[in-house]
Amino acid sequence: MLTLCIGVLIGTLLNTGVKAARESVAPGATPLTIPAPSVIQNSFSQLAKQLEPSVVNISSEYIPKASVTQNRNQSRRPLRIVPQDPDDQGGDQQQDQGGMEDFLRRFFNNPNGPQMPQESQRGASLGSGFVVSSNGYILTNNHVVERANRIRVKFNGDQTEYDAKVIGTDWQTDLAVIKIDRTNLIPVRMGNSDSIQVGDWAIAIGSPFGFQETVTAGIISAKSRDIPGDSTTFQHFLQTDAAINPGNSGGPLLNINGEVIGINTQIASRSGGYQGIGFAMPSNTAVKVYNQIIKTGKVTRGSIGISFQANTAQIRELLKAYGAKNGVFVSHVEPGGPAEKAGLREQDIITEINGQKIQTGNDLIDVVADTPIGQSIRIDYLRDGKPAQTEVTIADRSKVFPKEPGAPETSDDNGNGGGDEATQARFGISIQNLNDKLKQNMGVKENGVVVQSVEPGSFAEDMGLVQGDVITQLNRKPITSVDQFKSIQSQLHTGDAVALRVLRSAGGGRQGGGEWQTLYLAGTVPAAGQ
Repeated sequence: MLTLCIGVLIGTLLNTGVKAARESVAPGATPLTIPAPSVIQNSFSQLAKQLEPSVVNISSEYIPKASVTQNRNQSRRPLRIVPQDPDDQGGDQQQDQGGMEDFLRRFFNNPNGPQMPQESQRGASLGSGFVVSSNGYILTNNHVVERANRIRVKFNGDQTEYDAKVIGTDWQTDLAVIKIDRTNLIPVRMGNSDSIQVGDWAIAIGSPFGFQETVTAGIISAKSRDIPGDSTTFQHFLQTDAAINPGNSGGPLLNINGEVIGINTQIASRSGGYQGIGFAMPSNTAVKVYNQIIKTGKVTRGSIGISFQANTAQIRELLKAYGAKNGVFVSHVEPGGPAEKAGLREQDIITEINGQKIQTGNDLIDVVADTPIGQSIRIDYLRDGKPAQTEVTIADRSKVFPKEPGAPETSDDNGNGGGDEATQARFGISIQNLNDKLKQNMGVKENGVVVQSVEPGSFAEDMGLVQGDVITQLNRKPITSVDQFKSIQSQLHTGDAVALRVLRSAGGGRQGGGEWQTLYLAGTVPAAGQ
């Protein structure tokens, strides 16, 4: 009885204490419940699911070269400045001279910002792209993949990284076509960008700052937007307020039907991040570029060999002074070009092409650039206020203007990496015979071949080969010469195993007297192995 009484007393005290505690924390509160999941239907979520298999993340690696990197950066101009707002009086005048300055950044950069790596460092860039063909063709921005030694593509939900190769690029529209070795992909549906109206919905999908499959929405803010100070003449953007950030470059801009109407390319921003103004290359331009690249590997545009000034208020006054209401004022005629051969001169005003009125320089460029090389067009123009007409044969723009301002420069480096005696071999290496004199200088006692250079991003680099290594065996077969090494290589195919026996200087150098370590490196020959 005593034990029972004690138990009842303890239970009462505990229950009273718990009840008091509950009442003291949240008197009158009732527990919340989680309802059963339900699907909320909306167009944006459907588009996200529809495009998920088609939008990819693109990462590229490159070894910068000082001269080429600098020249290309200047030509591509990743940092642009919009003219200053005269109404703004604030800001630090010692920093970019103050004022309302918007910075237009192309998104080759990494999440840490647009700074360029030093020459000795390896660079990396992140971007986006989208599948346009089931057999592995992908459309993206040129600045995402240019200079890249290796390009890798990832799909959402798939950790596999697929090596990609560049099919062709076009720096003037900042577009590129790459391909991966994969089939049965789901391509996007291309739309007609000419049908888009200001105020229409716009949805951007990409990998901003590396966050894959990010979806943002907004509207089309403007069409045919030209960037102030842009040296290129084929970029007339769709403007949108859908959030676009570094890493979105090359990703699709969609209409409400899930059709691609643009390729996200630039933003206007003081900070380098989203501030409500993004620019996308219209899909109709992208389709034309893509079709040329997959056919010839490059883009060829027509030209008549003239230069003109932008259509400004001053130019309109100039046209008026020369007796014209509309047209393109010719400021320069390229010597030996089609226009000169047809009799056009400086100060002529082009008013029509094949009966189509020409209001601005963009009108002229759009017609001429799309006309096949070798075809003739009829040009109506004014000279000294009097109408005239001539036939002009379209020529290749790259030949008419071989040193066009803004064109990327190429490197003269042939990449032989090791002097006259080095020989390029598969796997991305150049090698040299290890003769008696070289063996003595290096302090090597075995036979083999010396690795003179290793191509960044190559199969050889993946295996771990470095410059100065001595390869003594390939797949357990002794190596005594470059010819023997290449002969064994020629028998290897995609998917075959590769095993190397390598001597490497313990000091990391090639001077004689050093200690040499034996290493065994291995890998599997990739598709289209280097």
